Amino acid sequence: MSSIIKVNTVQDVDGNNIINENANTITIGKSGDTIQVASGASLVGAGIEWQSSIVTAATLTAVAGKGYWIDTSSNACTVTLPAAASVGDQIIFTDYARNWGTNAVTIDPNSLNFQGNTSPDPIYNANGQSVDIVYSGSTKGWIPTVDDDVAYKTPPNYNADLLVVAGGGAGGQSSAHGGAGGGAGGFRTASSVTLTGGATYTVTVGAGGTVGTAGNNGTPGQGGNGGDSTISGTGLSTVTSTGGGGGGSGQANNGAGQLGKDGGSGGGSGAYGTNAGGSGDTPATVPSQGNNGGSMVGSPYNGGAGGGGANAVGQNVTTNTMGGTGGDGTANSITGASVTYAGGGGLAVLLLAQLVQVVQAAGEPEQEKIILIQSLVQQILAVVEVEQTKVLLLISNQKLEVQV
Repeated sequence: MSSIIKVNTVQDVDGNNIINENANTITIGKSGDTIQVASGASLVGAGIEWQSSIVTAATLTAVAGKGYWIDTSSNACTVTLPAAASVGDQIIFTDYARNWGTNAVTIDPNSLNFQGNTSPDPIYNANGQSVDIVYSGSTKGWIPTVDDDVAYKTPPNYNADLLVVAGGGAGGQSSAHGGAGGGAGGFRTASSVTLTGGATYTVTVGAGGTVGTAGNNGTPGQGGNGGDSTISGTGLSTVTSTGGGGGGSGQANNGAGQLGKDGGSGGGSGAYGTNAGGSGDTPATVPSQGNNGGSMVGSPYNGGAGGGGANAVGQNVTTNTMGGTGGDGTANSITGASVTYAGGGGLAVLLLAQLVQVVQAAGEPEQEKIILIQSLVQQILAVVEVEQTKVLLLISNQKLEVQV
């Protein structure tokens, strides 16, 4: 014989509801109560409600408390999570036909955080994967408790442009004739490079070369090469710019020491005899990272040749002429303003140094000094291709205006 008891509410002795039915909703206990399943007993049907329909569409709007079988045999699927969630909300997604590796599942957090970020959208692309996510609160949002690899899915990526310029080569030295200009450090760029958040990237900035030793009839008279500059890291093809080649020595009977060295841009040749400048773009890159240094074509008593620059070769020097100008650098606006980088060493620097020495000399300005200053300014302006300007100089606390 069976018995049936029909009630809407079961209460304890204090009048608190233990079980209450309202329409089709049955509530067990009240707020603050703990519902405990006896040891050895099984609670069937509670927790995640697995959906009987297999998801094959390209989109799915997920609901908390449900489990979804997602079949991506024909297409990828984007899952949109609930726009609002409570701590403890749980959703499970499972690869129904082991095809996520071909057609991935992308999760749209719908403005809530996922592992602490709202973008990028996490992508799951492993065959047979099952993803169990639980809402932890507004700070970290949805957190995968199981996703096979439990990988960090939402590190932010950054789109970057790169400019890598190596250290310039040092000028050559000589106790008699002109040492040559050093070559510019290699100049390389990369555009729209993806850098991964949380990854480590190593940047090395190459130093300038060490100046050659004056008075040596040998290779110590050559300037040292600049140091290489590099950037490398996760997912990035290493970018290396080669240090500029050192300038050749102008010491007589110096042999190999008179030659410019190879590098990102080559060093110029020293001022004695006929000697070649160093080769630029060494090793070769695409596009070229630099140009050759200038060569000596003549006899003693010249200035040294110019070092190569990123945008032009160093100037050659012929018999009984001043030193050569360095090759032009290349303009780049990576900082927001156009700046020219990687120009070769050459005559303009030497002339400027001479001008400073004259200006700083003690004594009142005399006509001879003014003539010398005017000559040096004219030479500098010719080197940098400026047609006309006014140069204001302070000599012995007096202002001198030189019109050229």
